[in-house]
Amino acid sequence: MGYKINFFQTKTQILVNWENKKMSNLKYQMIIQWSESDNCFLVGFPDFPGQQWRTHGETYQLAVANGVEALESLIIAYEATGDTLPEPTVCNAA
Repeated sequence: MGYKINFFQTKTQILVNWENKKMSNLKYQMIIQWSESDNCFLVGFPDFPGQQWRTHGETYQLAVANGVEALESLIIAYEATGDTLPEPTVCNAA
């Protein structure tokens, strides 16, 4: 996607680097919720149809990093098939 990964970077640093380059233009919701039955944080993207949960993480931070990777994969899949990305749900809070 046009960013370099330094193998000494943490997932959080990769997340920030990628977010600064690509995510700043995307406004998709990422839902992170603890699952007692799975014993981890589940990550979902309500604006994208399909399965409710797309990835997970043992910690909240790992769930965020994995969520960004999952969102990137979704966008790549949509672009590869020529599908239009869904409109993000936005909040117009005052």
